Amino acid sequence: MRKQKGFSLIELLIVVAIILIIAAIAIPNLLRARIAANESSAVGSTRTVNTAEVAYNSAYPTVGFAVTLNSLAGTCTGSTVPTSTSACLIDNVLGASNATSKSGYSFALDAGGSTSTPQGAYSMDAAPITVNQTGVRYFCSAADGVVRYGASAFSGSSCQSSGTPLQ
Repeated sequence: MRKQKGFSLIELLIVVAIILIIAAIAIPNLLRARIAANESSAVGSTRTVNTAEVAYNSAYPTVGFAVTLNSLAGTCTGSTVPTSTSACLIDNVLGASNATSKSGYSFALDAGGSTSTPQGAYSMDAAPITVNQTGVRYFCSAADGVVRYGASAFSGSSCQSSGTPLQ
């Protein structure tokens, strides 16, 4: 009788067990890395909006700060002249964030004159779409240009009083 060549069931089970152990160690690290990348993107987007708001306020001093993210963006081509409703200062993905999201975070801009933000100021909030999956921290910034974070959502002017500045 010929001896059959191959792997025994025990050998295959040991290999599968080793693969499962490696996966159990690697998957949480990959998820944490993804959350960190999403948070870095949210901070970068918040800084971009800060810069765009200062440029918008300088370009349109009679208007003040932009009221919506869409007015900071706009569909601008080489021959299009920027206006106060389509300033071409941020990309359209971030500019459409009042309705959509970017990198696991949703963004909201609250410009001066509303009930929660005083006239001549603005507040930018970034919230994770799914807490503990797309992000852990909430981010905000106001007219002072400092990006702050916290463990819960910010509301209007609470950014400067309750947020911790990023280092």
